Amino acid sequence: MSKDKKHFRLFFLTALLTGTSLTNTSQAETLKVCYDQWAPMTIFPTADSSERGVVIDMLEQIYTEKGYTLEYYEVPLARGLEMVADGHCDMLPEYLLSENTEQDFVFASQETFAYSTAFVVRRGDPWRYNGIESINGKRIATGPGWDYSSMSSGYQNYIDDPENSSQVEVIAGLDDVIDRIFHMISEGRVDLYADNELVLQHVLNKLELHEELEIVRPGLENKLREMPIFSKNIAAEKRQELIKIWNEGRLSLKGEKESMLLRKYKVTFEQ
Repeated sequence: MSKDKKHFRLFFLTALLTGTSLTNTSQAETLKVCYDQWAPMTIFPTADSSERGVVIDMLEQIYTEKGYTLEYYEVPLARGLEMVADGHCDMLPEYLLSENTEQDFVFASQETFAYSTAFVVRRGDPWRYNGIESINGKRIATGPGWDYSSMSSGYQNYIDDPENSSQVEVIAGLDDVIDRIFHMISEGRVDLYADNELVLQHVLNKLELHEELEIVRPGLENKLREMPIFSKNIAAEKRQELIKIWNEGRLSLKGEKESMLLRKYKVTFEQ
């Protein structure tokens, strides 16, 4: 074969490969993800750490394997819900399933996690949750508008009842509310706080308050089931594809892969 023909074939092969590469790049899709701070499940990265949390790591694994690039919007929950509703974000990874929410979003069918709840109290406190009667006389911490009804309607009703307002401390703020609650329990200003047990483990580790506080069980009656929500502004066929990718991907991460992600953030579900 002549040198000219060799050069031509090399040029043609290079152009073909380059063209294929460019085509694949142009077909790569971006998934716009809104999420709020709920460490260790979802975390806003900082100058000191690029970690985004267990659930965001799951999203990364699931969607990048299907050729997606993820674009993140770190916002308060209410803002994130608005952005998904108006189509500025494609999805939000965790939200509590409710009839009202179903009107504005489309839920996946595979939950992120079904979280067991627990309480944090001062170390050595013999108190344990044994139904609503057991919290009488205790000072309870919560955040503004936080909804426990799916875990315990009785607990939510107690918090909402104006007659109990002197026993319920509502702590407002942006991303440090739970940290502040832990310090308030340590200082004796409130007595107990209920949350996802992984969140409690994470905050206790971060604040290094193991000598002052402890996590106790049982928690509230029902598990907290969180689901990804997807925007109704996405074309139906495309939205179903995204949901299918999540559902199948989440199932594939059950077992040891899930445990490895939890261990990365130094948390685990108590047996």
